[in-house]
Amino acid sequence: MATSVSEKLRRLLGLFSYEDRLLVLINADPDAMASAMALKRLVWRQVSATTIAHVNTITRPDNLAMIRLLKLDLVPIKEVDIAQFTQYAILDSQPSHHEDFQGINFDVIIDHHPDTGVKAPFADVRPNYGATSTIMTQYLRAAKIKPSAKLATALFYGIKTDTMNFRRKAVIEDVNAFQSLFRHVNVHVAQSIEQAEMTPDFLKYYRIALEYMRVRKQRICVHIGPVSNPDVCVSIADFFMKIHDIAWSVVSGTYQGRLIIIVRNDGARKDAGKLLREVFGELGTAGGHKSMARAEIPLKDLDGLVRYRDDKVLSHWIIKRLDKKAHSS
Repeated sequence: MATSVSEKLRRLLGLFSYEDRLLVLINADPDAMASAMALKRLVWRQVSATTIAHVNTITRPDNLAMIRLLKLDLVPIKEVDIAQFTQYAILDSQPSHHEDFQGINFDVIIDHHPDTGVKAPFADVRPNYGATSTIMTQYLRAAKIKPSAKLATALFYGIKTDTMNFRRKAVIEDVNAFQSLFRHVNVHVAQSIEQAEMTPDFLKYYRIALEYMRVRKQRICVHIGPVSNPDVCVSIADFFMKIHDIAWSVVSGTYQGRLIIIVRNDGARKDAGKLLREVFGELGTAGGHKSMARAEIPLKDLDGLVRYRDDKVLSHWIIKRLDKKAHSS
C-alpha cells in the first residue's frame, strides 16, 4: 500500500529537532533551487538554521536571473564547513550524481531522477514525476502552508523547466501542482526569469554554430570548439530544436579540459540519455532523460582515440560513434 503524502511529511518532519542545523545540498538549477526553498520553508520552525549550498558553478542566465529576482540565499559548497551541521539533505539529485555529494551521510533524499538504490533515514525518489518541485509542492499542501509569491514562483518555474512546459515526461501530479501554484505566482517575475536565456557572450558561439552546423535526416550536429561557458552548448541545442522538421540536435564543445556533448530530441525518438550512456559512458559521465541528455569526457582520456585538438576531426568522431550505435540498435 502506497504511503500517503501526509504520512511521508510526518516522517520527514519527525527527523528534526530545534537544535538541528540543516545543510541542504543541490546541483543548482531551477527545480533544485525551488525544492531547496520549499524544504527550508517546511522545516523553518523545526530546526535552528538551514543553509542551502550548491556544488556547481552557477552560470546559466535563467539560473542567475532566478537567484537575483527571487533574492535566493545560496552559498557555494566550498564556503561551507560541513562538520558544523547536524542534518544533511539532498534534493533533485542523489549522492552518486556528483563527487561533492560523496562521503556525506544524507538524512533526507528527495528526487525525481531514476532511482540509484540509495538509502537514507528519509528517502522519497519518484522517477515517474516530471519535477522534484512537484513533490515539494505536495508536501507544502499536506502541511497546509500557503506558499509566498517568491516560493510559488520558484516551484512553478521549476516544474515548467523540468517538464519543458509539459512537452517532456510528466504525470497528473505535475499538472495539479502547477495549477495549485499558479494563483500565488508572480507571473511577471516568472516571465523575466524565463526570458533570460543567454548573455551577450553567447552570440559569437551562435554564429559559429550556424556556420558549421551539419543537417542530415532531421538532425543538426555541430562542434563549436572551446567555449567560455558549457551552457552555451545547451542553449544552442535547445535553439536548434525550434527549427521545423528537426528531430535531433547534437551540440558539442570543449571547456576546462573536458568535452561537453549535449543532445536533444523531440521525445518521440530513441532515448537520448540511454544513447549517450551507451556511446560515451565508459569514457566519462553520460546520461539524462529521453529527450535531453549530456556527456562530459576528460580530453586527456581521448588520447589515442581521436585527435581532439582538431575540431573537425573531433566533430566527425562524435557523430560517427552516435551513428554506429544508432545503426546497430
